[in-house]
Amino acid sequence: MSRLQQTHGLTDEQREIVATVRAFAEKEIIPVAAELERADEYPHAIVDGMRDLGLFGLMIGEEHGGLGESLLTYALVVEELARGWMSVSGIVNTHFIVAWMIAQHGTAEQKSHYLPRMAAGDIRGAFSMSEPGCGSDVSAITTRAVPDGDHHVIDGQKMWVTNGGSANLVAVLVKTDPDAGHRGMTTFLVDKTPGFGEVAPGLTVPGKIEKMGYKGVDTTELIFDGHRVPSARILGGTPGRGFYQMMDGVEVGRVNVAARACGVARRAYELALGYARQRETFGRPIADHQAVLFRLAEMATKVEAAHQMTVMAARRKDAGERNDLEAGMAKYLASEYCKEVVEDAFRIHGGYAYSKEYEIERLYREAPMLLIGEGTADIQKMIIGRRLLEG
Repeated sequence: MSRLQQTHGLTDEQREIVATVRAFAEKEIIPVAAELERADEYPHAIVDGMRDLGLFGLMIGEEHGGLGESLLTYALVVEELARGWMSVSGIVNTHFIVAWMIAQHGTAEQKSHYLPRMAAGDIRGAFSMSEPGCGSDVSAITTRAVPDGDHHVIDGQKMWVTNGGSANLVAVLVKTDPDAGHRGMTTFLVDKTPGFGEVAPGLTVPGKIEKMGYKGVDTTELIFDGHRVPSARILGGTPGRGFYQMMDGVEVGRVNVAARACGVARRAYELALGYARQRETFGRPIADHQAVLFRLAEMATKVEAAHQMTVMAARRKDAGERNDLEAGMAKYLASEYCKEVVEDAFRIHGGYAYSKEYEIERLYREAPMLLIGEGTADIQKMIIGRRLLEG
């Protein structure tokens, strides 16, 4: 086993979980990832396997039928899944953001209604904050919810919803008081049927957004046109707390993206190392040439540094402490290093890297998504800088 990405201080159960997921990725994900990616096909068999392993309930409390594991365990699992195929880790990311938000902020009724079925994988969550015209400026969202008896009526358009088609529960951030700034935002738990078209009265998922990479997992819009949702589905029961709830969930998401970057980077390094050992030029393996050897050394160092930063961010959140600084640093560092490691692996493969027969070609298209998912590098640096100024 590689010396890279070792995590000290794990329990026997944590090590067993990680080893099980690593074996699952080796057997069930890596052999089929290329075919599924080329077809842009949702990995139903893989998802069923993750469900059988209990991964959809990994961080959901035992009282609700989950495994009750930590964010650290989840991050290590995500590394292994992303090493197999990044899209698979995306399927569980939004699910766990929503589960985390319900567990931390939901009413007792919301927890008992959703969490057991989320742990079983019967309900799969999606997370919707962005819109076509706002990007990183969350305060610019325009989707509205207005009260109507014991319901609210939602109108507006959401964008970049991972699992927007396959999920049957979406946590949606809307404005309920447009004049109150961040305090006028509310998170609704919106039930729908999986699929495309009209998935609930007044709610349409037009279809998948075609992407350069990150295939298999569906990324969609959500169009609300007079969609009625019970007011009891306001997360936590009280309007105006949505921005804080979403940001809490995003911290979990940023650890996830960092972990995904660690997994993709490690896979790219493994591919480069294997290729460098077998490819010969001038009568010897290219790994023996100093230029390639130095590049491998730099790649391995970046893989390790990103992993340790991600572990630190997860452990801070697990300790109940504010971790926006550490999560921002981890997401920024890991995604940037992932891009660099993948590109170096691409260079080591030479012309073969441009062929779809080689796995590195897929990784080269997937890595850029990590630079923008859960906030761009510039957003992370703003968060980091402001937190540092707070002292």
